[in-house]
Amino acid sequence: MSTALLINGKQKAQELTVTIKEATLKLKQEGIIPGLAVVIIGEDPASQVYVRNKKRTAEECGFSSTQHSLDKDVSEQEVLNLIKTLNEDSAVHGILVQLPLPRNLNEELITQSIVPEKDVDGFHYINIGKLAAGDLENAFVPCTPAGCMLMIEDQLGKDLSGLNATVIGRSNIVGKPMASLLLQANATVTICHKATKDVPGIVKQSDIVVAAVGRPDMIKGNWIKPGAVVIDVGINRIEVEENGEMKSKLTGDVDFDEVVMVASAITPVPGGVGPMTIAMLMFNTLRSAKNSQ
Repeated sequence: MSTALLINGKQKAQELTVTIKEATLKLKQEGIIPGLAVVIIGEDPASQVYVRNKKRTAEECGFSSTQHSLDKDVSEQEVLNLIKTLNEDSAVHGILVQLPLPRNLNEELITQSIVPEKDVDGFHYINIGKLAAGDLENAFVPCTPAGCMLMIEDQLGKDLSGLNATVIGRSNIVGKPMASLLLQANATVTICHKATKDVPGIVKQSDIVVAAVGRPDMIKGNWIKPGAVVIDVGINRIEVEENGEMKSKLTGDVDFDEVVMVASAITPVPGGVGPMTIAMLMFNTLRSAKNSQ
């Protein structure tokens, strides 16, 4: 029995970074240095790791990268004032507010205060609207779905006509934009969520499965149609026992050991979707810098 091809997100992200680096060099000759500003609020350990990775990749691409670290007790007005300054700074092409935010801050108010042309996360309602309307040329697409889409295209091509795709999870950050991208590529798309009846039955009909639900190992091998392409967006930290010791381990939303025996291709966790998300953030920032010309 053959096992699924492992989709190497790390390698693909590195290839993309090389292309971005080359394009950045050309832009620099025209006097433009892509600028990414990251705002991080509070001390969330996972957020700190993500921001470090983003900063490192931005510098590797030749971008100018600035980090604004704010205290978790910062007032909403201070955050909005900082974003206003970054909106007006011509050296900044991409603004990213690292989520989740402390509870005392209104996430919607803050993300929507970033001007759409610098919203490299693709969270502004104008970018969401453009994506939903199919205007991919002018929309900043959220980085995780954009990265997933490139990996799906590598396996199945750009035209997904006749294929059934299921997205598990309906968040504004992954689930909904992912469904829009699949729809654009002519797939027939179903979104499953906590109110969906018979999720395994729906998944079983699917040629493409994107899991973005935040529940460790939820999607089992017997849910998967033989030969399906499975993209696992979940990153869950769980405690497992190894040699009598409890250890912390990262796992996806897909039961990898089971699904790898059924699917034709699958993303591992870690090393699948994560690196692609950061590469797409750089891609969006580069695009914004080009647009600023």
